[in-house]
Amino acid sequence: MNETINEFRTGYVAVVGRPNVGKSTLLNKMLGQKIAAVSPKPQTTRKKQLGILTTETEQIIFMDTPGMHIAHHKLGDFMNQVAEITLLDGDLILWIVDASFIPTQEDRLIAERIVRINPRPPVILVLNKTDLIGEDQLKLRPAQYQDLVPDMEVMFTNANQNLGVAEVLNKIISLLPFGPPFYEEDQVTDLYERDIAVELIRESVLNHLSDEVPHAVGVRLDEYSDRGEDKAYIMATLFVERDSQKGIVIGKKGSMIRDIGMSARKEIEDLTGRQVFLDLRVKVHKNWRNNPDALSLMGYQLED
Repeated sequence: MNETINEFRTGYVAVVGRPNVGKSTLLNKMLGQKIAAVSPKPQTTRKKQLGILTTETEQIIFMDTPGMHIAHHKLGDFMNQVAEITLLDGDLILWIVDASFIPTQEDRLIAERIVRINPRPPVILVLNKTDLIGEDQLKLRPAQYQDLVPDMEVMFTNANQNLGVAEVLNKIISLLPFGPPFYEEDQVTDLYERDIAVELIRESVLNHLSDEVPHAVGVRLDEYSDRGEDKAYIMATLFVERDSQKGIVIGKKGSMIRDIGMSARKEIEDLTGRQVFLDLRVKVHKNWRNNPDALSLMGYQLED
């Protein structure tokens, strides 16, 4: 890499938005590979994750965050706290909204947090899912959000179809400060394979289960061990809050847990390039989302 401080751009981008607006999908598209779990269900992302894109002329460090929402338990408090802290760390803010909605209560919550930042970095408003709304309504959306946060750049995307993604990326680059890279050019995330495996198992749970059950499922990694250069053994426990949920997750004659495991294993193998043996177990931990000790066991460290 032949960069100089005067020519190379480096910066942190705080990626925020309410649940299920397409943050992780857009991030994966901009990175050109999958590093963030994606599901059509809200609250897929529960922790901050870095996605690092390095070229000959810039390094963009995306900080993907949980969707900010009205919390109903301590896990929700943790997720909101992660997003709020991340907002303060960005050289610029990428606020992603669902173009088919007028600003919701959760969108207004995010706007309040952004407006409070002083000094405030540049903010790019991305109206995603433009395929879900007609042109007449789409023309009204920018003003409805700019009323909440003035002086935002406004851009339009359909991340699922990769439309508008390159334009957003170019706008981000133009707003980054000059400076040397912070990470090696081949590093694409701050998470280890074991951390990503947990997120891919959660993604599989979300994709296979319906209604409220997926959000009551927590994943604890019990073992991640190499079996030579091309094989790995992973054992994980899925925690649910009620006995009835355990039965749903396991399924008839173990069919559901088997399907969850098969999908997760394929995703992990695609990521690592290794053959994976995945052993999943299901346990009941009543009300774990409101239990600080249980949250800590699963890597959700709450601040005082």
